Amino acid sequence: MMRRWLILLSFLLGLCSAAQAQRAEHILGPGDVIRISVYQNPDLSLETRISELGEIAFPLVGTIKLAGRSTTSAQSEIARLLREGNFVNNPQVSVLLVQVRSAQVSILGQVARPGRYPIESVNTKVSEMIAAAGGITPEGGNIVTLTGMRDGQPVRLEIDLPAVLQGGRADLDVVVAHGDTLFVDRNPVFYIYGEVQRPGAYRLERGTTLMQALAQGGGLTQRGTERGLRVHRKDGHGNVRVLELKLTDVVERDDVIYVRESIF
Repeated sequence: MMRRWLILLSFLLGLCSAAQAQRAEHILGPGDVIRISVYQNPDLSLETRISELGEIAFPLVGTIKLAGRSTTSAQSEIARLLREGNFVNNPQVSVLLVQVRSAQVSILGQVARPGRYPIESVNTKVSEMIAAAGGITPEGGNIVTLTGMRDGQPVRLEIDLPAVLQGGRADLDVVVAHGDTLFVDRNPVFYIYGEVQRPGAYRLERGTTLMQALAQGGGLTQRGTERGLRVHRKDGHGNVRVLELKLTDVVERDDVIYVRESIF
């Protein structure tokens, strides 16, 4: 008797662990793969894919519609059918989500393979979805913008991938949900013209100073001067302001740097 209770306790602990692993319960849909087990009935164990009609074929019971249910609800439904069909007395059913195929995320912008991608497993994160799309192209920026719905409310989040992947900030790596859109914009640039060796547009790296921007432009020509450098910058309303910055000041996205000619 004691051994039987220990086995049952172990089984229930397994169910608790599975529930903890699926902190936010996924709603089952066509294409999802699930693993079903019934305590002390190994012949009823089954790993199957939910059909396009949202159904599975289960031993003894037959066809069961599971699409639209959570795993907890699916467990209750299968247990009810086994009990009411007098197949198993007091059935203890476990439904584990093995693979998610019904939920999809759109990935757009500067990635190698833009498109719609399935969420392969529970708690898949933004960095994993970007990897599935082939990663960010050389023209892409470091920030991934996520738009979607959470608890019935629209959300817009910006995920700093270098902070996640290089800075060890795994807490910033957001879990994706069905219907999310991930967008990778072009890498920000700045422009430099006037008396520099190589005028043009340049990729703006984080923390780039005015001195470093000048160096990217090849430095000043013989006629150029660092005195009176002008930086044209848009404010939050789209209006352009002309600023005089120090060489140690940080350059911002879409800044236009003008190097004047020395009058001496």
